[in-house]
Amino acid sequence: MNEVTDKPQRGIQSVEVAGRILEALALHRQPMALSELAGNAGLPTGQAHTYLVSLTRLGLVKRDALTGYYEPGPLSLRLGLIFVEQQEAYRVAASCAEQLAERIGYSVAVCVAGTQGPTIVRYERGGYPLHVNLHIGTVMALETTSTGRVFSAFLEPVQLAAMMERQGIGQWSFGTDYPVTPDNDIWRASLADTRRRSMARSVDIPSPGISSLSVPVLDGDGHLQLALTVVGPSGAMDVSWTGEIALELRAVARRITEVLNLSAPNHAL
Repeated sequence: MNEVTDKPQRGIQSVEVAGRILEALALHRQPMALSELAGNAGLPTGQAHTYLVSLTRLGLVKRDALTGYYEPGPLSLRLGLIFVEQQEAYRVAASCAEQLAERIGYSVAVCVAGTQGPTIVRYERGGYPLHVNLHIGTVMALETTSTGRVFSAFLEPVQLAAMMERQGIGQWSFGTDYPVTPDNDIWRASLADTRRRSMARSVDIPSPGISSLSVPVLDGDGHLQLALTVVGPSGAMDVSWTGEIALELRAVARRITEVLNLSAPNHAL
């Protein structure tokens, strides 16, 4: 019989020091100079540089060749994506997105809240060619994309405030339901319309010739889990509020929410 004790297990100190560097990068949420990164990790600059050489070789950190700044590397991003893929909302949405793209013929993106903004974590290409570079890891602009407006309308204020700061578009006015931006009235009206319709759309903005419709996927408590966005060429894609694509999107969002409610631990049997 194994005895359970509170005695701490022995670890490898160098690994834990490397973890401090990665944690500093994660907390800062944007590329960092060596001296700043070392200071935030509580390390001498020379020691931090030695660790960063190894972390870069592993792909956990990436160094920009022009600026010399450090940021999370491809392996860190893959590990983050694995974490997302384990979430129930993502697993359900990924399957639905694939089926939706097959039915309507347009590309479908699954987006979750990332540190820099709404981030594509699943992208199903449709039959129509698109002259826009969308892929897993693409961060969507809060102001100019339909996905961004969905997150702006439904995301928790504290999370949204952090995203807005990262994208440099204003500050959150706490105690209100809207952010402070240069185009405050326009922004407020846009968010109110998105909440009322539970959908946002973009036509030729930010990319000419590209249109999109986006819907929020909420859990049973009304918290935003992710957004589903259909993207297609302007003119070919029906972006009307009551069109086929809009109806399909709303139906898929409701279906995902129903599945999440059924799988919730406190669901009444």
